[in-house]
Amino acid sequence: MPTVRRPAAQTREHVLSVAHDLFYWNGIRAVGVDRIAAEAEVAPTTLYRLFASKDDLVAAYLARADTHYRAWFRQASADDGRDPRDRILAVFDELIHQVQPDRSRGCPFLMALAEFPNPDLPAHRNAITTKTWVHEQFRQLARELARTRDVPDPDALGSELALIMEGVYATVQSMGVEGPAQQARELVELLLPA
Repeated sequence: MPTVRRPAAQTREHVLSVAHDLFYWNGIRAVGVDRIAAEAEVAPTTLYRLFASKDDLVAAYLARADTHYRAWFRQASADDGRDPRDRILAVFDELIHQVQPDRSRGCPFLMALAEFPNPDLPAHRNAITTKTWVHEQFRQLARELARTRDVPDPDALGSELALIMEGVYATVQSMGVEGPAQQARELVELLLPA
């Protein structure tokens, strides 16, 4: 195999990109470190210099996924002059694009929680951190909406929005994007005051 020389930071990012594709599409426990090293075209010793263990690699994979997910969510819900209601709906419009079968197998954080139920593991903690952050973003958007509309309990509305998002991820796996997931935006519209 030809050796590609990269600075350590680029090598780390390359390995994480390869790990992302393998973990996301095949399952974390189903993919070994040797396969990641082979597909990334790095020596296993290089991989272990970057990540002390598979647990460290998985934690880094989820931290990287978290960074990308937060950027996606922030872009969809950006406070760019739109009404908070429109910003909330935009998240669900973008979610349906995100979960198309050619680019989505579901939520990487939910999958990690299923594979790593032990709350002491870094992978589990990283996934919980992301899920908690998303929930708080919806609560914040609901509070912003409550400044201009009648929202009796913004925190409850935020929780309902997070639950609908989780439902999209859960059902798209088994029933596809044309299943219950396609009803998400309409359901959100019913929850939001006009």
